[in-house]
Amino acid sequence: QVQLVESGGGLVQAGGSLRLTCAASGNIGSINAIGWYRQSSKKQRDLVAAISIAGTTNYVDSVKGRFTISRDNAKNTVYLQMNNLKAEDTGVYYCNAPRIDQSGIYLGYDYWGQGTQVTVFS
Repeated sequence: QVQLVESGGGLVQAGGSLRLTCAASGNIGSINAIGWYRQSSKKQRDLVAAISIAGTTNYVDSVKGRFTISRDNAKNTVYLQMNNLKAEDTGVYYCNAPRIDQSGIYLGYDYWGQGTQVTVFS
């Protein structure tokens, strides 16, 4: 089992910044990539950014140039630096880690954190 705990959400004015933290614990060897998902009210969770254990990153187009995902493998922690926040960035942000086997094969389920609320006001 892997536990993911998010922190760093809050209320911020448009144009401001927040840094989200995802701390992983437990069977860390069973995960590789970690991602951040956003769920706006009454909508599905959408991937915002992800990072592999090697540091390869990808972002949804709407946050490119504003958000930066990074990880500290020694601390089993992933960060999401969010700058120039917009009202449409509002939502609950969830940390996600797909479960893999020793060969790196996805086993069909994911670990999720409990989420942290980000609210951007104008």
